[in-house]
Formats: sequence, C-alpha cells, structure tokens
Amino acid sequence: MKKIIILLSLLLLVGCSNKNAVKFKNEYESLNGKTNSYGKNYRELSINKKNPYIYSNAKEIVKKIENKETFYVYFGSKLCPWCRSVIEKSIDVANDLNIKKIYYVDIWDDEGNEILRDKYIIDDGKLKLDKEGTKEYKKLLKYFDSYLRDYLVEGKDTKEKRIYAPNFMYIEKGKIKKLTTGKSSKQEDPYQDLSKDILKDEEKEFKEFFKN
Repeated sequence: MKKIIILLSLLLLVGCSNKNAVKFKNEYESLNGKTNSYGKNYRELSINKKNPYIYSNAKEIVKKIENKETFYVYFGSKLCPWCRSVIEKSIDVANDLNIKKIYYVDIWDDEGNEILRDKYIIDDGKLKLDKEGTKEYKKLLKYFDSYLRDYLVEGKDTKEKRIYAPNFMYIEKGKIKKLTTGKSSKQEDPYQDLSKDILKDEEKEFKEFFKN
C-alpha cells in the first residue's frame, strides 16, 4: 500500500510538472508572429515541451529562501525581448545537465505592466516613484542585494537595486550563489538575429551557471 501511495505521488508530481512545461511553451510561443507596442516583431520561439520551468511567485520564492532551500529561479516575461533571446538556450542546457526544476516568476502582466517591482518615471525632469513594488519584492532585494545592479532611470539613480529581466539565480540553502542573464556581450540589440557566436556564448553562460 505504501509503495502505491509513493507511486501515485510521483505520478502526480510528474503530471503537474508536465502541465507547467506545456503552459510555459504555449505562453512564450503565443507571441510568435505578433508585434509589440514599439512596432517590433517578437522573436519567433520554439519551446521544448519538456522544459524545466515551474510557475511560481515572489511569495513562494521568499518562503523557500526563509526555509533555506536550494533551487533555481528565473525572473522574466514572455514580453521581454532579452528574455526571448536566451530562453531557448536556457532550456537546452538545463535539459542536457538534467536540471529538473527552475521556478519562474513573471515580472509583468499581459499588457507589460509591473506586477512585482517598483516602477520609477521621469516627471518634469525629476525622478518619481510611479508604482511601488510588492512587500515580497522588497524582501528579495535585501536577499539578493550583493548580486544586483543599481536601478537607473534615464541615468538617474533611484537609490535602490533592481531585479532585471532576464535574471536567472541559483539559491543554495537560502543564500544566492549565482546570477546570470544568459546574454552574450556580442548581442547589442534584443531583436537582432542570434549568430552562432552569440548562441555559443549563451551556451557557455548557462553551462557555468547550472554546474553547481
């Protein structure tokens, strides 16, 4: 009886993982052939249906950190052009290295509005807080402080750090140990074609990141 319960639990876990993977694939591919608000075409993606992405949120990530868990997390969005530049390679390398779970925290809603982070704007030449981030976001800024870059808006310093997108993080026993964007220094425009050299750089970035 105990073996049956364990087997059923494993099957349920696999089923949930598969649902997340399919949802992630469908979500990112849903923008193929579409144009964003800047008149730019979204990068065409073909997401592996066996990807390791698990939908999460800031509250869950904070809890996992406070429980001193070890895990990977990705902050990004299907709308983010830089995210769309690296997401396929992140999946390829993660699968090759047998990474089973990467928790996914979406930073924007479907219209591109902030749902997690602070948003600052320049109003009459002055820096102004337009939308405050969630309380969980404030906690994450403290936990990740030493790995994050300053948050600049048109060159003006907001006096806080920022979780940018894409940001892939490795958390070990509740402490951040690695952060990467997965991007190549050879890519200057998020909409440019991904050359062999760019893809090679992305692969190197993710191999170094996932080897722990």
